[in-house]
Amino acid sequence: MKKIALILGVILILSMVLSACGGTSSQADTIKVGVVAELTGDIPAVGASCKNAAEMAVQQINDAGGLEVGGKKYMIELFIEDNAGKADQSASAAQKLITQQNVVAIIGPNASRYAIPASEIAESSKVVLISPWSTNPKTTLDANTDVPKQYVFRAAFIDPFQGRVVAKFALENLKATKAAVLFDVASDYNKGIAEFFKATYEENGGTIVAYETYTTGDKDFSAQLTKIKEAGPEVIFLPNYYSEVPLQIQQAHRLGIDVPFLGSDSWGSSELITLCGADCEGYYFSTHYAADAATPTATKFIETYTTKYGSTPDDVAALTFDSFGLLWQALQAAGKVDREAVREGMSMISNFEGVTGNMAFEAGSGDPVKSAVILQVKGDKFVWFANANP
Repeated sequence: MKKIALILGVILILSMVLSACGGTSSQADTIKVGVVAELTGDIPAVGASCKNAAEMAVQQINDAGGLEVGGKKYMIELFIEDNAGKADQSASAAQKLITQQNVVAIIGPNASRYAIPASEIAESSKVVLISPWSTNPKTTLDANTDVPKQYVFRAAFIDPFQGRVVAKFALENLKATKAAVLFDVASDYNKGIAEFFKATYEENGGTIVAYETYTTGDKDFSAQLTKIKEAGPEVIFLPNYYSEVPLQIQQAHRLGIDVPFLGSDSWGSSELITLCGADCEGYYFSTHYAADAATPTATKFIETYTTKYGSTPDDVAALTFDSFGLLWQALQAAGKVDREAVREGMSMISNFEGVTGNMAFEAGSGDPVKSAVILQVKGDKFVWFANANP
């Protein structure tokens, strides 16, 4: 009996060892990727689009048998964290993905005010973070030295470019020589793009007749809009989020303000049309791609996304999908799966054909060189109006 018990014990130990070895092998065949998105909080439509596109990107790879890296196929394991629309939770979500989930890279957050704190965690931990939608320069720059971070990248163009695009559009296309700006002074994104717009507009002969601010969460803009009305602008620039813009425009109309409004890529959610309705009809904004003027790559993405989710993908969805495409290309270029390999692979990307157009990273920079588009609100759609090249 003792011999039988001993044999059974040995078999049990061997089984445990083999099981452990099998677990290690299975884990080695998996690439863990994290996502930090604004699923709740002030811009939930942004988080929903990001989550949808992330899950679609991963499903496509896994359904095809995995991602081939260095001659070996890997399945993708996705971990999604909600930052609740808060800067501190963005940082803690990134930390959790890095230390607890052991991801090789993070996609997101999207809004610059959430991407910046998360990027600090990623950079200090030496883990690649790719923000799909953040356009503020601070996301990819070291806060102390202003030199590019080594592990932080983005799929979007940056605010200096976007500010120039909108300012020149106002001057050249709308022939408006007097402009007003209303923006959230507490948000890096809003504040930054307002400053770039103002600088370019004035450099090219325009006059900023009113430059008004508010703070995140404000609902009454009547005082600022009254000052803007008295200044007599020919166009008003609102580099603010889709959740804020409808209320601002509706209050402006009630005050009798009847000039064109311009926006930035933060207008790009279809929720803008739902919340704003006819009040936003005919207005323009800069963004990353136009669904109605899509390339073959974009058309395929749009068709797949629409079939899966029942709605046309917005710019956040497109940029998220591109962020995953960049990650796949980086891993394949590096030929191995680890955090440093991802960074090396990202730095090698000199050309990427994405949903939002072709992009390239210059040496030492996490900011892609790419184009923008101007869309116009028409009925219940965003319609392509013009292209804007770097």
